[in-house]
Amino acid sequence: MIQTGIYLHYKGKQYEVIGRALHSETLEALVVYKPLYPTPDVPEGTLWVRPEAMFSEMVLVDGEEVPRFRPLGG
Repeated sequence: MIQTGIYLHYKGKQYEVIGRALHSETLEALVVYKPLYPTPDVPEGTLWVRPEAMFSEMVLVDGEEVPRFRPLGG
């Protein structure tokens, strides 16, 4: 299960995981998070959601599998 805290996206930007939520119709687990960098195309403080399975999946980068998001620190 995804924990709250700061995560690094495989492309190099940091995000704060606020918590988890459930989709109201399917009960799919979602991760609620926000970027920790300026996002000129969306209002400051906008929260994002992504299916937990996608948030925690591995992605292929230069022929190597790496986590899409990895926790930073403790």
